[in-house]
Amino acid sequence: MELLAIDRGMSNTPTVLDKRLYTAVATATGGRDGRASSDDGVLDVALVPPRSLGGSGATGTNPEQLFAAGYAACFGSAIGAVARGKKITPGAVSVTAKVTLGTAGQAYGLAVELDVSLPELPRDQAEELVAAAHQVCPYSNATRGNIQVDVKLAGQ
Repeated sequence: MELLAIDRGMSNTPTVLDKRLYTAVATATGGRDGRASSDDGVLDVALVPPRSLGGSGATGTNPEQLFAAGYAACFGSAIGAVARGKKITPGAVSVTAKVTLGTAGQAYGLAVELDVSLPELPRDQAEELVAAAHQVCPYSNATRGNIQVDVKLAGQ
């Protein structure tokens, strides 16, 4: 994977939505060792700290895995949307998000690495789509200026 130079020139001013398209509602009880569920009942998961944070290894997920899954899915959809707008058929799109929890001074913080694979596109076209997707993806816009996000494109 090669780290892409992504233009981070967009503003860090909070985004105010022009139109609300969808609102997800989820409730967590018990923190990292509890449950999370959506208001429609589609999501209902056990939350368990990973072993590296003192967890028991019981079956369940954690906030970082949920964030990684959401970011990966959203970024993949952003690639598709940008490709449609440019009338490009991207072929197979795969995004792996690695979300790291760590310390930042006296607080906790996150860092993200997005590993993107677009094997059916020439490298220059894949780089252009990934860079554009990083500008329109809601997760990228939400994290920009707040946490480190490294975007890498798999070798074509």
